[in-house]
Amino acid sequence: MRLMIRTGDYSGPVFRSVCALALGVALAFGATSGAIAGPKLDACAAQAAEPFEAGFKDIGRLTKDMNTEMAIRICREAVQAEPNSIQAKAWLGRAYWAQGNTDAALPLFEEAAAAGNYLAATLLGDMLIIADGVEEDQVRGAQLLRLAAEGGYAVGQNSYAISFEYGEGVERNLVEASRWYRRAAEQGLPRAQSNIGLMYQNATGVDRDYVAAHAWFEKAVEAGSSAGMVNLGKMYQDGLGVPVDYELAAEYYTDAADLGNVFGLNNLGYLYEEGFGVEQDFEMAASFYMQAADEGMALAQHNLAILYEDGRGVEQDFERAAELYMEAARNGEARAQINLGLLYMDGNGVEQDYGEALYWTKIAADAGHAVAQNNMGYLYENGYGVPADIDVAISWFELSAAQGYQLAIDALQRIASEQASGNAGSGKGKGKGG
Repeated sequence: MRLMIRTGDYSGPVFRSVCALALGVALAFGATSGAIAGPKLDACAAQAAEPFEAGFKDIGRLTKDMNTEMAIRICREAVQAEPNSIQAKAWLGRAYWAQGNTDAALPLFEEAAAAGNYLAATLLGDMLIIADGVEEDQVRGAQLLRLAAEGGYAVGQNSYAISFEYGEGVERNLVEASRWYRRAAEQGLPRAQSNIGLMYQNATGVDRDYVAAHAWFEKAVEAGSSAGMVNLGKMYQDGLGVPVDYELAAEYYTDAADLGNVFGLNNLGYLYEEGFGVEQDFEMAASFYMQAADEGMALAQHNLAILYEDGRGVEQDFERAAELYMEAARNGEARAQINLGLLYMDGNGVEQDYGEALYWTKIAADAGHAVAQNNMGYLYENGYGVPADIDVAISWFELSAAQGYQLAIDALQRIASEQASGNAGSGKGKGKGG
């Protein structure tokens, strides 16, 4: 049985590391304008300043637009010319960080952050929280983000909000998260505009308000945010405060996909798979899923695996399906864990192995997934990978049935009937994770 919940309509805040890559911003402590001390520092600003930095809106560069080799060379010259310039060191650190050289960036960020530079405090804070080239220290990371956030630095405010939303280095507090997202959004930070929109959409830390969510997503889209495009597309796909409009959803997803947004790619693939707002085209669906899957998106890996398993848009290939399910399962996608378990149960694309089936199914079941809980009941009832134990089977079926999963409800009714009549049957109710 296929449970159609693997829909590609994912939207959500981009994780901290991606936020930093997209929105790394510089603001020197106490700086009130773009005025700088000399031509070498001026040249460094032209290469490594960021458009959200106060005074550098017109010349700043997003990380993706930086020529890191040139920025490093020019900013090293600026530091040599003005060795006491904290701002130059923060910018040089940003250039190293953008290049992926965290070893070189770290001491520069440490010195600049200690001097109160908000750019350095934010990037170093994010690095500490996600253990990016440094030993994890979420508490210190959050303290650094607080420095930048309370100093009015929009990107620091957004990252500080993430800390509150996910309880990273601070006690989880969704109300505080929404406050800091709003402060950053009001300064025009597109990522924060998208994030506060999601808070309103999902009633997270604020009362649900689809009108407010839509307005914030529109602001993010106007600023060119692909995340805003994805989230606005989802509102039209699901009819959240607006009439369902698959064609408009497809337009927003297409715009996001054109910018390389993996959620836009995945969601557009889903629309093509289902024929929502576009002409149904399994090959196009597979193409979009593949692009997102190649970027490591677990949901897209899972969705593409289903197409390989079913032979839609691609030649049927159980081995490739198993490989993709495995990638997605290792990346934490519960539905892939369920479906990988089924392949191991049936020996499709992999050698039949009930132990592996049990392993992957239990991960999803322990996370509370109703289909996986049902399948655990199936394994215990039939003694596949474990000694048969009807009582344990019933307990798993009950957990699944409590969530309304019909196969589990049917299994409990069947078992009760068999026990009442004194007959013993075999469970047949394993379900698929979408």
